[in-house]
Amino acid sequence: QVQLVESGGGLVQPGGSLRLSCAASGFTFSNYAMSWYRQGPGKERELVATITATGSSTSSADSMQGRFTVSRDNVRNTVYLQMNSLKPEDTAVYFCNSIIYGRYYWGKGTLVTVSS
Repeated sequence: QVQLVESGGGLVQPGGSLRLSCAASGFTFSNYAMSWYRQGPGKERELVATITATGSSTSSADSMQGRFTVSRDNVRNTVYLQMNSLKPEDTAVYFCNSIIYGRYYWGKGTLVTVSS
C-alpha cells in the first residue's frame, strides 16, 4: 500500500525558511521520480518541483527557482523541499506526489502559512 506522509509545515514570517519532508512507503522509492505540489487558498493545485528517481536532476516552477530546492534520500525513502525567502503568496497546503504505473498517489498535505 503506497503511503506518502508530509511533515514540516507551520507558520513562518516572510523571508523565513522551512524544510518539508515526505516519508514514502509501500513501493520501491528509489525507482520513481517524486514531486511537490501546492494548493493555495482559492487556487488550483500547482506543481512546485520534481526530482528524478536517482536525484540526479531536479526542476522547479519559475516562481520558485532560486528559493525552493527539492532533494531526496533513497536510504530513508524521504523527499524534502527546502523553502527559503518565503513570501505570503507561498501560503498553501503542500503535497507530496508520485506516479506509479500511471496512477497518481498523494499525501494528505502539510500546511505552510507565511505571515507576520
